[in-house]
Parts: sequence; C-alpha cells; structure tokens
Amino acid sequence: MNDGGQWNWNSDWPAPAKLNLFLHVIGQRGDGYHLLQTVFRFVGYGDRLRFSPAADGLVTLLSPLPGVPPENDLTVRAARLLQQETGCREGVRIAVEKHLPMGGGLGGGSSDAATVLLALNHLWRTGVPRRRLQEIGLALGADVPVFIAGENAFAEGVGEALLPVALPPAWYVTLEPPEQVPTALIFGDPQLRRDTPPISASAWRSGLGGKFGGNDLQAVAVRRFPEIARHLEWLSRFGEARMTGAGACVFAAFPDEAAARATLARLPGDMRGWIAAGLDAHPLRALG
Repeated sequence: MNDGGQWNWNSDWPAPAKLNLFLHVIGQRGDGYHLLQTVFRFVGYGDRLRFSPAADGLVTLLSPLPGVPPENDLTVRAARLLQQETGCREGVRIAVEKHLPMGGGLGGGSSDAATVLLALNHLWRTGVPRRRLQEIGLALGADVPVFIAGENAFAEGVGEALLPVALPPAWYVTLEPPEQVPTALIFGDPQLRRDTPPISASAWRSGLGGKFGGNDLQAVAVRRFPEIARHLEWLSRFGEARMTGAGACVFAAFPDEAAARATLARLPGDMRGWIAAGLDAHPLRALG
C-alpha cells in the first residue's frame, strides 16, 4: 500500500465503501434537507480509480456508467470543480473500476468523487487544504466531506459536521440486494420518522451495538423494497443486521474474519455479498 508520499500517476487510487453504523433523522430544515446523526465507518472494500495526464486540459471519463451522462458523473464534476477552484489548466483521463453498487448506501459515488479531489490535488500539485477540499466536496454530496476528512466519524447536520471517533476492530458481512434505492424516494416518504431525539457522541459510544444501533430509513426501505427485507431477514440469523445509508445494502458486524467468512459461506446462491475489515482511517488519510 502506498503512503502519503508515494502516490503517483501510475497508482491505483482507492475509494472505499462506508457503512452507517447507525442513522437517525432528528429533524428537517426549512429548505427540506433532513438533519441527521450517524457514525461513518470505512471498510476495506470499494472502487479503484486510475488517472492519466491529459495535455489538452480536458476531463475525460474512460469508464462511463450506463445511463449516466459523463458530465453528470461525480468524478468528472469533482475534477472540474478543482480546476475551477485553482485555475489549473491540466487535464486528466479518469478510469473507475467499479465494485460498489449504485443506490446501495455504501457511498460509492461520493467516495469516488472524494478520491478524485484528493488524488488530483496531489497529482496536479494544486495545494488546496483538506478543509477546503471538504467544502468543495459538499457541493457534490453530503457524504463527500467524510471521505475527504479521512477519519471514521460521528456526523451531524446533513452529514457534514464531523467528529472523529475511534472504533473497535470488526469484520463486516455486507449483502447487496438487487435494488437501486433512490435516496429522494426514502427521504420523501411521508411515513419516515423525522423526530428521533438527538444523542451525543459519548452517549452513542456507551450504547454501541445497543439501542443506538438503528437506521430510521430502514422501515421505509423495507416496506418499499421486498428484497431488502429478505436480505435483512437472512443476515439477522447470524448477527445484528441493519441497512446502511438509505439502502439497499445491509450489513452485520462480526468479531473476526473467520466468523465473517463462515457466515458468508452460508449465503444462498441467489444473494450477493462480501466481507471486509473495518478500517481505522481512509487509505488516503496521510496524503499531503
């Protein structure tokens, strides 16, 4: 694995998944945005990005997603925002090796965008402070700043107010129901609970894995998407399973790799899943 001083144009740049260890909706702002509390944890599974310099000054996506125009892709938008921020006239060609499903609640698009900002800030030598990169990333999505900050975090607001937290070692089994869940559909559901009492980061730590382990979006997603309910029911036989983000993916924590691997080995043939260790920090956290 590269450290902060060795990343270069020939590197594979990681864009790890995140899990929401809990997710509460504690209110709603006047502009419609929901106020959340959650804990983000990075895991050792995700997308991989490669970058090659382009003398023409253009941002080109070599691996467009089906149905997503390149100009709307978060990776392209992130690169162009950094060009605008810094006046950089260099271009880039971006290739994404995609492993994280769209609409899965794993932060795949946000993680990709964050890796673009971190990588190109390094490769183009633009020198934008990490805090400013977080502000740029927030324009792309509420989850982007935590990937740029690079630390597991207790998050509030719309997800941008971050307090780093130390988390115990764990391995996770994550299942990918064959659903793409539109975030707006879940947050717009009239039955979504929006008044969960707020808690403090210290209160969450004391209740880790207990009463502070829920996801307020899960009830809506389960009602609307039967495959999420089916995957949750199966995984709940082996541990405390819950949905991450707005779905569709579901996960459970295990004390070690052997326990996680033994559970995954029992996965029915019509389900897809993987295991990964919880990370102490984003792989690019040390990047200068």
